[in-house]
Amino acid sequence: MLAEMPIQPWTIVLVVVLFFALIIFFRTIRIVPQKQAFIVERLGKYSTTLEAGFHVLVPFVDRVAYKHTLKEQAIDVPPQSCITKDNIAVEVDGILYMQVVDPKRASYGIDHYQFASMQLAQTTMRSVMGKLDLDKTFEERDVINSVIVEAVDKASDPWGVKVTRYEVKNIVPPQSIKDAMEKQMRAEREKRALIAESEGDMQAKINRAEGVRQEMIAFSQGEKQKRINEAEGRAIEIEKVAEATAAGISKIANAINDKGGRDAVNLRIAEQYITEFGKLAKTNNSIIIPTNLADIAGMIKSATSVIQQKAGADS
Repeated sequence: MLAEMPIQPWTIVLVVVLFFALIIFFRTIRIVPQKQAFIVERLGKYSTTLEAGFHVLVPFVDRVAYKHTLKEQAIDVPPQSCITKDNIAVEVDGILYMQVVDPKRASYGIDHYQFASMQLAQTTMRSVMGKLDLDKTFEERDVINSVIVEAVDKASDPWGVKVTRYEVKNIVPPQSIKDAMEKQMRAEREKRALIAESEGDMQAKINRAEGVRQEMIAFSQGEKQKRINEAEGRAIEIEKVAEATAAGISKIANAINDKGGRDAVNLRIAEQYITEFGKLAKTNNSIIIPTNLADIAGMIKSATSVIQQKAGADS
C-alpha cells in the first residue's frame, strides 16, 4: 500500500532545495591548510586573506581567487648562455629560493611572480658573468650568488616575495675551452711534479753533503783525539822511561859510591869488553887490532885480577 501512495510535488521541491542548500553550504566552507593563504574576493574586489584554519564565505558573493604557499620555494633556473668578459660563451644554471611574505601583493602585484623572478635571475646572471673572466667565474661563485640575490630581492619586494638565496649549479664552458683547461691543468700538475722532484733532489743533495761534512768533522775530531791520546801516551811513556832511567842512574850512582862499587863497575866493563871482542873474533876472518894493544892487555889484566880477587873473596 505504501508503494501505491503518490509522491507529493512539495516533497520533490523540498528534496531539491535541501540538495542545493547542502551544495551551497559546502561551497561556502573553506579549510585553509597550515603555511598557506587564500585570497578572497567579494564581488570581484579584494576582501580578505584567509590564513590556516576554518572559514565560512558568503554564498554567491565571496570566492577564493588565489591560493599561495607560505613555504620557501625552490625554483630551478634553466641553463642559459652567457658571454664572459674574455668573450667565452658558457652555459650557467642555478636554483632560486624565495618565499611569499605578503599574499595580497603576490596576487595583485604581478601576474606570475615565480616566472618573473626566474627571468630576472637569468638577466642578472648574464650581466654579472659579462663582468668576469672565465677563470674568475669558477672562483667568484659566492659573489655571483650574492649579486643575484640582491638584485632579484630588490625587484621582487613590490610583489610581496622575499628572495632568500641563489645557488649557481653548473658553469659549463665549450668543449674546446674544456680541452684547453684540461691541458693547462695537466701542464700545471706536471710543473708541480717537476718542481717537487727538483726540490726533493736538491734536498737529497744537501742532506748528503751535510752527511759528508758531519762525517768529515767527526773523523777529523776522532783523528785529533787519537793523536792527542797518542801524544799524551808517548809523553807519559817518555816521562816514565825518564823517571825509570833517572831512578836506575841514581841507584847505580849510589851503588858505585858504596864499598866495592867501583870494582864492580870495572868488572862489568871488562866482561862486556871481553864478550864483544870475542864475538868480533868469531864473526870476522880479518881482525883489526888497535895500536894501543897494551892498553887492551892491561885492561884484560885488570879485569882478570878483579875477577880473581872477587873469586878469592867469595871463597
